[in-house]
Amino acid sequence: MEAETFLQHLRASLAEQSFVKLTLSKPGQKGRSLKNVFARLVHLKEESVLSFTLRYTSRDEVKNHPIEEAIAMISLWLGDEFLNADLFTTVQDHSLQFNKKRKARLFSKKPSHTQAPSTAHDKQKQRLIDPIRAKYLHPMGITGKDGQILKTGQKKFRQINKYIEIIDSLIDQGELGASPHLVDMGSGKGYLTFALYDHLVNNRKLEASITGIELRPKLVSFCNELAQEVGFDRLKFLAMNIEEYQPEKIDMLIALHACDIATDIAIAKGIKAQSSFIVVAPCCHKQIRKQMQCQTALQSVLKHGIMEERQAELVTDGIRSLLLEANGYKTKVFEFISTEHTPKNVMITATQGTGREDALEQIDQIKKDFGIEYHYLEKLL
Repeated sequence: MEAETFLQHLRASLAEQSFVKLTLSKPGQKGRSLKNVFARLVHLKEESVLSFTLRYTSRDEVKNHPIEEAIAMISLWLGDEFLNADLFTTVQDHSLQFNKKRKARLFSKKPSHTQAPSTAHDKQKQRLIDPIRAKYLHPMGITGKDGQILKTGQKKFRQINKYIEIIDSLIDQGELGASPHLVDMGSGKGYLTFALYDHLVNNRKLEASITGIELRPKLVSFCNELAQEVGFDRLKFLAMNIEEYQPEKIDMLIALHACDIATDIAIAKGIKAQSSFIVVAPCCHKQIRKQMQCQTALQSVLKHGIMEERQAELVTDGIRSLLLEANGYKTKVFEFISTEHTPKNVMITATQGTGREDALEQIDQIKKDFGIEYHYLEKLL
């Protein structure tokens, strides 16, 4: 009787469009691989269906069923496969619970949701870069002439949007100003540089200017011509070594995949220019690895080349983070993009703040533990 009443509430919520979601939990028998079921209402090909997410021990499966078929399945599950069922609607929440003897009790309470969710089958991704508007993506081979993302450009487009999300969040934590100057050291073909300019100028409405520094003249010419073509007037690229570049002002210093000590050169320039933000994704860690002579219990582990290489990366980037903190920055170190794109996927972000007073002491201890004479960034500072 209680179970039938629960199903009546389910039918009514679907008919009245007050349904929010349904969950089935607490498997009726131990050892079952199906642990939970979550149901939501979706609209497919002019028909409303219940979309089940079946959560097994080692995988999830999503299956869509017509309403009556779905209700029949739920009826069979209740008190057998699952001992708990929770129905959420915008009118009331209903909980059905079975004891060990399979006797059911039904509880109702005030709704925890006031609005039914969207019934769209695919959730729309929030993208800060609009591929239709971003005309620069076509010459870069990411979109077709119609602005649709090419199959070969999908990974790069995801990377672009992830990068812009990170920078956008970083800006919200500090002060960039209305007319900032950003410098991208090692800008390459300019995928990320163009996207960042686009976001700052067109989305955030800033009077931003960006300078890309790149050694390869052909890439610099390509980027400058493209910037003119799409009307990015305050975006320019210079063909030079990052050591030679001496800017009067830097509000954000960016260096993605600058090899080995080039990352340190970029960080040092950002610190000396008192840049509000420093963003680096280091690549290669030869300088520290050549020096490393571990003095700790890890010595027996680091005799293996692959382990020593990874440890050198951790130590190199860890000291970089501490040196930034010693110079008045608050840092974060995290994975930038998936390793499917590149194994060098660590990003360090730094925002001007209070820093850390004991950072230099920590660096001295790390160098002692790993037999390191110096970190190149120390010399630059």
